[in-house]
Amino acid sequence: MAAIRLHRRVFRERKDCLPVYSDAELVERFRLDSAGILFIESSNTQVVFDPNYRIIDVVAKWPGSTHDSRILNESGLKVLFEQNHLPVHTHLLGDSGYPSKRWLLTPFLRPNQGSQTNYNRAHKKTRSVVERGIELIERRFHVLHGEIRLSPENACQVILDCSVLHNICKDRIIACPLPGDEDGEEDDHQQIVNANNNNCNHDGTRYRKLFADTHF
Repeated sequence: MAAIRLHRRVFRERKDCLPVYSDAELVERFRLDSAGILFIESSNTQVVFDPNYRIIDVVAKWPGSTHDSRILNESGLKVLFEQNHLPVHTHLLGDSGYPSKRWLLTPFLRPNQGSQTNYNRAHKKTRSVVERGIELIERRFHVLHGEIRLSPENACQVILDCSVLHNICKDRIIACPLPGDEDGEEDDHQQIVNANNNNCNHDGTRYRKLFADTHF
């Protein structure tokens, strides 16, 4: 199994700086001219980690306002699963921001006692690899730890480059301190969105219930 997550990366301030700074000051402070300073405040990066913290898929091109499900729906990752290009019983684990599908397992919002509770517990533990993986890559490359003061195109390219370098470090066993064991918490907004998505993904929710009952 692999874990997927959308990671929002702020790369410049979104506020009206034009009355405060001259064009020269804007370029010096934000590396952007007056035409670009209000373009976008963050990016959403879709990243998939395997159990060994290697990145097996990354999409870094969407504005921060783009919803998780749209990024997944328009990614090559969905095509691979939907057209059965991957081995049978290959699954992704996603948080509550994603719709439930036969190949994308999300947590139960209101699990019953027994198999669904056990499923959620295992799901959270397994999916925490993506939280630790993001923390790990941010420790390797400090540029990802805070705001990236670059244009949107360059900021996205930096994210892609760091992802490739991260995998090279993993392949060459270049040591890096492992992050903590804290698991990411679901936020209320994502749970509400997922509840709405589940209404339109009955096949995925039925498969998830069958999966939990069979394996947990």
